[in-house]
Amino acid sequence: MRWNKRLGAVLICASASAFIGLASVQAYESQNSFVYKKKYVMGTIFEIATYAETPAQGSNGIDQAFREIVRLDDLMSDYKDESALSRLNRSVHLQPESVPDDLYRVIDESLYYSRLSDGKFDITVRPLVNLWKAANRGGRAPSLIDQEKLRACVGYQTVELLPPNRIKLRSSCLQIDLGAIGKGYALDRAAVVLRSCGISRALLNAGGSTILAMGAPPGQAAWPVDLRDPSNSLHPQVRLRDNSISTSEQTPPSLLSKEVTGHIIDPANGLPLKTDFAVSVIAKTATASDALSTTLLLLGPEKGQELVKIVPDMAAIWISADGRSEMASSGPQILLPNAHQGLTRSFTARPNDIH
Repeated sequence: MRWNKRLGAVLICASASAFIGLASVQAYESQNSFVYKKKYVMGTIFEIATYAETPAQGSNGIDQAFREIVRLDDLMSDYKDESALSRLNRSVHLQPESVPDDLYRVIDESLYYSRLSDGKFDITVRPLVNLWKAANRGGRAPSLIDQEKLRACVGYQTVELLPPNRIKLRSSCLQIDLGAIGKGYALDRAAVVLRSCGISRALLNAGGSTILAMGAPPGQAAWPVDLRDPSNSLHPQVRLRDNSISTSEQTPPSLLSKEVTGHIIDPANGLPLKTDFAVSVIAKTATASDALSTTLLLLGPEKGQELVKIVPDMAAIWISADGRSEMASSGPQILLPNAHQGLTRSFTARPNDIH
């Protein structure tokens, strides 16, 4: 959405072949060479399928794109002690720290979505995420005193950006977690690499939760993608072309323990989110769809539809396990071939609804 206007970096291709079918996407017959590869990074399986002029071009482009994703994981991971993000989280705080350009950009993007959602999207929620992770491992809920202490550490307003690449954390206990936006940012950067290699048709998939489409398969108008459907009754579909789809839902309770809570924490109350919905969001970039899917899950359908009104070229669908669904769109279309009248409510923003 916004960050790619500021990139400026030109990524050069070097050189390398594989052919496997991409799960959920048909490899269309064409004179173009279809190449597919996958790689485990950022705690999930990334997949990239391309149509290129030659197998070597497609294979080389994918290899370069994966190198970019690995490079970004080395910057943004909070599991790697020496990542740029981990070093920032360990910094003294209260004084400016220089960070790599990509880390600065993705934090800048994150703050944009925090302001857009009035704080529902907040990358500073990490202290509470860690608190509830520990509770899940130990099997007991944290005390109210523990919760209140860490809630005081959370607040996107305490992150101060000092261009071009310095960040000041105006809280001694503030910690940043980029899990709700990092994979989308990595896909957008990987797409930049593919384009620099002369590839304009590709589908990039980050573990199924975020998918980015470049162009369309030869002879087709778009890439067909099936969306997450907890009810297994509506079978929503989208046709992606130069945009992205992301899905968010709360981690379900464990079969062994109903005490286990989900991984998505509501910054408003410091508690794990309770919701019956999964939400899928279409947006122009993977950074946007990744951040907005978490945001709209936290907001819920009613408030989420209001946000969709003010973001151009966006669509969202909320689906519950019992088949209830609600949709909103300011442009893109979500298809519901099996929807039953009365179960699905939809809203489409008119041009004069978009500010």
